[in-house]
Amino acid sequence: MGSFIIEGGHRLHGSITPQGAKNEALQIICATLLTPEEVIVHNIPNILDINNLIQLLREMGVKVSKMGENTYSFKADNVDLNYLKSDEFLKKSASLRGSVMIIGPLVARFGSALIPKPGGDKIGRRRLDTHFIGIQKLGADFNYDSTRQIYEIKADKLKGTYMLLDEASVTGTANIVMAAVLAEGKTTIYNAACEPYLQQLCKMLNAMGANIEGIGSNLLTIEGVESLWGCEHTILPDMIEIGSFIGMAAMTGSELTIKNVSYPDLGMIPDSFRRLGIQMELQGDDIHIPQQDCYTIDTFIDGSILTVADAPWPGLTPDLLSVFLVVATQAKGSVLIHQKMFESRLFFVDKLIDMGAQIILCDPHRATVIGNAKTNPLRAATMSSPDIRAGIALLIAAMSAEGISTIHNIDQIDRGYQDIDKRLNALGAKITRL
Repeated sequence: MGSFIIEGGHRLHGSITPQGAKNEALQIICATLLTPEEVIVHNIPNILDINNLIQLLREMGVKVSKMGENTYSFKADNVDLNYLKSDEFLKKSASLRGSVMIIGPLVARFGSALIPKPGGDKIGRRRLDTHFIGIQKLGADFNYDSTRQIYEIKADKLKGTYMLLDEASVTGTANIVMAAVLAEGKTTIYNAACEPYLQQLCKMLNAMGANIEGIGSNLLTIEGVESLWGCEHTILPDMIEIGSFIGMAAMTGSELTIKNVSYPDLGMIPDSFRRLGIQMELQGDDIHIPQQDCYTIDTFIDGSILTVADAPWPGLTPDLLSVFLVVATQAKGSVLIHQKMFESRLFFVDKLIDMGAQIILCDPHRATVIGNAKTNPLRAATMSSPDIRAGIALLIAAMSAEGISTIHNIDQIDRGYQDIDKRLNALGAKITRL
């Protein structure tokens, strides 16, 4: 496992362009399995999770060609279904949570799929019920082999139906949509996720010949088609990385411009940072954050303490709450961070407390942060990254701290952030990779 050595206290200067969206890329790459024709995808981020998924598809028999720095061609005209039964496939897909989204395309096109219990972040329970129940309603049979710890899914022919999802799961909705586009008849999905990345998937599928209506709403109507053809698709910039850069600029008192952010697709993210007192200006499709030596957390209208909570889109994405929490430690004022979706995602706060942050962990879902208005900078520390988003939050904390910090297990950060050390060093950061 690699480590970062971070010399804190350096301001950033200049501009940075966000990578392609990790969460969209996972869905889009899986969707290339739905057609034997060529699919070209632009703006794919060069990160561990994406590279592992691309390699998994290669080993499944998908022809993958790198056409440019972030452009790939996929052609799934000769998928090796026998490979899916191998121990090698099961081992590799178990370590990659995004692999669960190959179920929908494989069952829809080939009538069968195998998937182990997926891995990924250690952030609490991440149920697959929504995925499985939705695809079952389309006519698939699920069997769990407890000896090998794998799910076997089979379907002679998927048939459209009405379903009300038990939760607006983004990956669950994506999996069901990818299965339904080749199902016979009409599928209606109520309480569907409507995040921009899910909208992007639906737009790409329509470009491939699917018939999806209601894109951007929580009610999707899909008329099944017999087959899909190839297309060309460009992935959105990563909203989580954009939010991370906003928080990084505030914590380090830096002047920073984030380029080509696709502002309409950021939803509540900019205004949520503004409620923490962070100033920013929209310049075309760029966000400019001026240098601020102090920022003050807003309160509710009645003067009560502000609560920042995650919610399904258009609510605030849970992937940024770790960043909001660490940014609040150096603000003036207090805030309650409420992480509703994952019960273990706030446990990294003990590392921030060791650095001098004033945080009360109320329970597994809530933490109260008392900002010190940068009067007492965080202290350097030695830490380990528990997951992708906590990892970037700890990196932000280390960049603002006095002294030299060490972050171990940075493979977790590399899973979601492309060359983060090189890109930040180009702006003035002092990060060494070991």
